Formats: sequence, C-alpha cells, structure tokens
Amino acid sequence: MTGPRYESYMTDKVGPLPFCPGCGHHIITKALDKALVRLQKDPREVVIVTDIGCIGLSDRHFITNAFHGLHGRSITYGCGLKLARPELMVVVIQGDGGCGIGGTHLLNVARRNIGITLIVANNFNYGMTGGQHSVTTPADGFTSTTPMGNIEGPMDLCATAAAAGASWVYRATAFDKDLDAIIARAIEQPGFAMVDIWELCTAYYSPRNQLKKNELFSLLEKCGFTLGQVADEPRPEYGEKYREIYGRAARKPKVTSVIEPKFPNALRKQTGIIIAGGAGQKIKSTATIFGQAAMLAGLEATQKDDYPITVMTGHSVAEVIVSPERIDYTAIDVPDYLILLSEEGLAKMRARMEKLPETGVVLADEGLKVPPTKARVLSLPFEKTSRKVDRLAIATVALASLLKESGMFPLEALTTAQSMFQKPAIAEKTTAAARAGFELNAQRG
Repeated sequence: MTGPRYESYMTDKVGPLPFCPGCGHHIITKALDKALVRLQKDPREVVIVTDIGCIGLSDRHFITNAFHGLHGRSITYGCGLKLARPELMVVVIQGDGGCGIGGTHLLNVARRNIGITLIVANNFNYGMTGGQHSVTTPADGFTSTTPMGNIEGPMDLCATAAAAGASWVYRATAFDKDLDAIIARAIEQPGFAMVDIWELCTAYYSPRNQLKKNELFSLLEKCGFTLGQVADEPRPEYGEKYREIYGRAARKPKVTSVIEPKFPNALRKQTGIIIAGGAGQKIKSTATIFGQAAMLAGLEATQKDDYPITVMTGHSVAEVIVSPERIDYTAIDVPDYLILLSEEGLAKMRARMEKLPETGVVLADEGLKVPPTKARVLSLPFEKTSRKVDRLAIATVALASLLKESGMFPLEALTTAQSMFQKPAIAEKTTAAARAGFELNAQRG
C-alpha cells in the first residue's frame, strides 16, 4: 500500500475495551487489530460489522468503518456491503448467540461463497443478557437457562459451515499464539471464510462450569471437535461470478419498444373490459396484446390480472381499461364489457353479473349458461371458432368480436400489435383468430 504504515487500527478515544476482566473478547479484538496491521489495508476500505452481544461493542474501538445492527443479522449486513462495494474488506464479528439466531444467514453465506470474513467469538452462552444457553453450549453445560445441565448437543459451527459449502473454515482458541495470523489468513481468502474462536466467558459460563484454559481444550476433545483447518477448498467468489455473468448481459444494447399511435379510435370515455376464462386460455397475454393495440390507436391502457396459485387449473381473469384520457383509477367496479370464456371464469364473475347495468354488454361462449342479468348478452361460438384456427386463441377470437361490437378501434390495430409483440409463428395464428372473431360477430350482428 502507499501512504503511512499503520501500527494499530484501534483508537482509545472512546475509552478502554468494555469487556469483563479475563474475557476472551479482549484477546479476539486485539488479535483482529494485529491482523489488520499485518494486512495494512487503508482503514477507509475496511468495514467491521457487528450485532447485539458483548463482542458487538468492539467495532467502535477501531478507526475503520463500522456497521452495528440487529442481533443475529450481521452476516446479512456484511454480505450487502460486499456485494454493493466489492473493493471493501468486510469483517463480521459475531458471538455464538448471534450466530445461532442468524443460523440461516450462516448457511447461505457459506453456500453462496460471498467474500466476507466471519469471526465467531464463541463462549458458549449469551453473555450480554445473563448467561443463557446458546446453540454451542456443550451438553451438560450449566447456564442460567440450563441450571441442571444442558440436555441439547452443541452445534459444530465449523462443520455446519463446511457442509453448507464454505470454502475456508478454521477453529481456533483465544489462547492460540498465532491467532492474529489465522485471522489475517481468513481475511485474505477470496471467498467466504470463518474463524470459530473458542474463548472464556469469565462473567457467566466459566464460573458456572469451572472452565479455565486447560478445561477448554478438554472440552474440545469431549465434544469431538478438532482445532485447526476444517475446510480449505477455494472456489469462485459469488460477487465476482455474479458481476461476470450479469455484466455480459448488461453490455448488450437494450432495445426500447415505443408504441406510437398509428390508428384512429372512436372511444369517448374510459371503458372497462373484463375477460374471464380458465387457466391455459392465454387470457393474460391476450389481454396485454389488446392493451397494446389500444395504445396503437392512441388510447391509454391498464391491465390487472387475477388467478389462483395453481398452474393450468382454475380461473384466469384480466381486467383491461382503455381510455382516451389519463387513467387515474385502475379498478373496474362495474365493467362496460364482460367476456365469459369458461365455467371457471363464469363462476368467478357470477356475483359481479348481478350488478351489471342495462348499458353493459356480456359476450359469452355459446356453451355457457349465463345467469339472469340486466346487461345485453351475446352468445357466440368462441371455442368452436378458435378450434378451427388454434384452440389457445379463444381470447383473441372473443376480443376481436368485442372490437366489432364496440367499434372502439380498428381490427388492424390488434393485428398490428400481434405482429409487433408476438413471435411470427404465434402472430400468424392469432391474426387468423382475430379475423375469424371479427367476422363471427359480423355474422351474429
């Protein structure tokens, strides 16, 4: 690096470290400082991310950038920072409590291999809130919430991260002489790296369990955990891969589609059209083409769709508003035109049909039994006609019939929209369906 050499990345302007005497957080915090000194990164390009917990008090003692957030969420903040600013060195410090609360975040950062470094200050309990048991509390461990001994097995954070795909994982203790070098190695990894550091909570866990340095190492053996490297399998970092793949797509010139009016229209007021059919009848896509055709005729258009969560079953309803003026209210309380194409669509519209006025028009497939309504009803062979061209073009047949009935804009606007916005093979069929529907209404008119 160019510029001054940093002998420390810590500051005493906010006072001494706030940890209890003998707490391992002292050692971890100072080891991180020594690791940063080894790396000599510009502090303006370093971010230390923490959340709630005793170790979360450490970030303000550094001259680097810092971000302090909600308990268990520091990994997500760190990932966001790294993805938005890939040049930053992002170090997340989290206790075993926060790591447990945000367990899904640990799994996903490991799976994705986002290039942050996670330091876990693991003292087997929630120290800040009174010594409750955490996901790493050993079996039989005494805490304020397990006064007769913990009956749960401890989570192996390293094995969990490695199983989720973490490329670099290391288990250390606060007593390791080379802890700063281990942290520096973790930071230098291109992908996600985690250091799980076992330490002593001298306020709660250690006194309750007579846990000192020697007992800490015995505890590792009792749990069946080993110190040192757990995973070292480099693979592409998520952010780099993302930018590589999507960067290529971004370099492709975007073609902006502008709809310029080409046809006249005879519409004098805002008009609501509801097309009610069944899944698989291309209701939504056909309604979109109809709206684009309206724009080609110089009209404003909006569309709102309604359909269940199922695929290829149930109703499919599209509400299209066309207007010679700006559309400020996009709901259709009472439609001017209601198109019914299937039993599912009819069932969905049955209650609304009772409110239709005498000025309303219902265009229904001849196979449907339309309930009593004040509106004028046109019963037409939409399905039979579409089968002659394309059975999936029933909505096109019906909307073309609507154009003939209403005269709101020319059929050519619809066929032009089809040729502009549909693939040629599809447009050929829908154009034929539109002409058949338009002629169909002429025969019945």
